[in-house]
Amino acid sequence: MERFRLRGLPLFRGMEEAELEDCLCALAAQERRYEKGEMILRAGSSTERMGIVLQGSVTVESNDVWGGCTILSHVGENGSFAETYALLEGEVMLVDVRANEDCRVLLLRLGDLSRGDVLQRSWGCRLIANLLIISTHKNLALSGRSFHTAPRTIRGRVLAYLNSIALRTHTREFDIPFDRQQLADYLNVDRTALSKELGKMREEGILRCRRSHFVLLRGGE
Repeated sequence: MERFRLRGLPLFRGMEEAELEDCLCALAAQERRYEKGEMILRAGSSTERMGIVLQGSVTVESNDVWGGCTILSHVGENGSFAETYALLEGEVMLVDVRANEDCRVLLLRLGDLSRGDVLQRSWGCRLIANLLIISTHKNLALSGRSFHTAPRTIRGRVLAYLNSIALRTHTREFDIPFDRQQLADYLNVDRTALSKELGKMREEGILRCRRSHFVLLRGGE
C-alpha cells in the first residue's frame, strides 16, 4: 500500500506517518482486488469491515428477490463504503456492494473502535472525527438521490440529476459515473424509456450526450 497516498485519504487526514502505521495495524488493514461485477459485500450478511476504494469504483445496490436493481450510490477512488455497518456490530446489511470495474479496495476492521484503548491512542480521536465527516457527506449524497428520484417524470429525474452535477462541478459539460443501464437503475426508471426521453431532449436542444458524456444546453444551442 502506498503510505504517502493513504495519508491523503479522508479517513486518515491529519495523521502523522507513525500514527498511520499504528492505525493500519490496529484496524487489521488488508488490501484486496476485485474483478468487475464481483460482489464485495452481500445484503443479508453483516460486516465489521469498511472499505476504501484505492483504484477503480464500486456501486452500492439494492437488489430484490424478483431481479430488480436500484443503484443507491457510486463510490469512486478514495471513496469509502460500509462504514456504518462496520461500526454497528451484527447489523444486517440491506444493500450489496459490487465492483463496478476491476478495483483495489482497502478493508479496515472498525469493530475494534469500541475498545477503550483505541481511543487512547494519538490517532483515535482524529479517526473518529474523520469518520463523522465521511458519514455526513454520505448523508448529503443520500439526500441528493432523494431529490433526483422525487420528480414523477423521467425527464424531471434526469434534469434533477444532471443539474446537481452541473452545480457541483461548476460546468455544463461533464461525465457521469454511470452507463445507461446504471443511470436507469439509479433514477429507478426503465432503461428503454430513459433512452427514448434522452433522445427527445437532444432533439429539443436541451442537452447533448454520448454514452456517459453530457453537455447541458440553454434553449437549443
